[in-house]
Amino acid sequence: MAKFKFKAITPEGVTVTGVEDALSVGMARRALLERSLSPLDVQEKKSLLQLEITKEKVPRRELMHFSRQMAVFMRAGIPVLEALEVMTQEMANKVFASVLAQMADSLREGSTFAGAAAMHPKAFPPYYLGILGSAELTGNIDVVLDQLADYIERDIEARRKVSSALMYPAIVFVFAIIAVVIITAFVLPRFKTFFNSLHAKLPLPTRMLIAIANFFANDWYVVVAVIAVLVALAVVGFTTPKGRELRDRLFMQIPVLGDLIRTAVLERFCRILHSMVEAGVPLPDALQVTSGTTTNYVYRTGLAEARTEMMQGKGLAGPLAQTGLFPPAARHMFLVGENTGTMDEQLHSAAIYFDRELDYKLKRFTALFEPAVIVFVGVVVGFVAIALISAMYGIYRQVHIT
Repeated sequence: MAKFKFKAITPEGVTVTGVEDALSVGMARRALLERSLSPLDVQEKKSLLQLEITKEKVPRRELMHFSRQMAVFMRAGIPVLEALEVMTQEMANKVFASVLAQMADSLREGSTFAGAAAMHPKAFPPYYLGILGSAELTGNIDVVLDQLADYIERDIEARRKVSSALMYPAIVFVFAIIAVVIITAFVLPRFKTFFNSLHAKLPLPTRMLIAIANFFANDWYVVVAVIAVLVALAVVGFTTPKGRELRDRLFMQIPVLGDLIRTAVLERFCRILHSMVEAGVPLPDALQVTSGTTTNYVYRTGLAEARTEMMQGKGLAGPLAQTGLFPPAARHMFLVGENTGTMDEQLHSAAIYFDRELDYKLKRFTALFEPAVIVFVGVVVGFVAIALISAMYGIYRQVHIT
């Protein structure tokens, strides 16, 4: 809840100032009126450490619940303003509650529901605003809100599948790195001292292991420098346009992983475009919004070029096929949809197809990745065990012979 500085007049005509806690300027003004104060000026009070709450993103799950509940309110005949006020009071997420309160203020000032939502692009994605604006013109907002809720739910589920598939291999890999660090930093130095005290000739695996330990102990700054370079490359790859371009092109060239990324992008593209076309958004506008929401640079560039050709009268299926980013099955669906006027149905079919493909390729990826991580851990631990055991056995033989 934000703080608002106010200047108001009491019923006795005295000018007073103070601070009012509220979610929006409009709610602060109404609170003053309820206290019989006539507001003259109300402004948000900001400190140096305070972040603007309206600039924070709203969790997808909250947006999904909001869309579904608003659809229920509208079907029940409850006015939009009243529905927003109820949801503002019940909203647990303070960021979203502030957004809804400001939307209610905009409605009181004469704005439309879609127009009020458009004032908060951080809370509502571009495709959401585009679909909502078209639905408001056709008068089927409740139906579209349900469709948006379904899409967001499918998107959350797809992300959950990816996270779940990568969770186990990631945990195993992290523990493998921790094990290597512990062995190198704490175990090997003790064995090294023990071996040196015996002046015994060590086998090759043990000498290799000690050399690795010496490198980490004496040349640690090289390791730190390599890690710093990798972190810098990661920052560049995620924060700069050129870095994101190189990152996306590189990842898409990696076997299995590139195919997985391609399928995930296509599934999201078909879902969003289908939702917008079904809601009545003009195809050029829908394609522009969809390409803008695509995070992969390769696909975003290709879709932008396809839209340019489509605006030149070349249709949609042909330009999309020329990008080389869509498999034959998708190209065929787009062509059939364009020729028969059933593009929304074909996009829906393509979205279902890619959703199933994504599920299959995720399982395939984890089926390959998990054994690779386990083999890596086994090789590292096995090498350390062989190096230490062979050293102990060699020392025992030398002492026994002596």
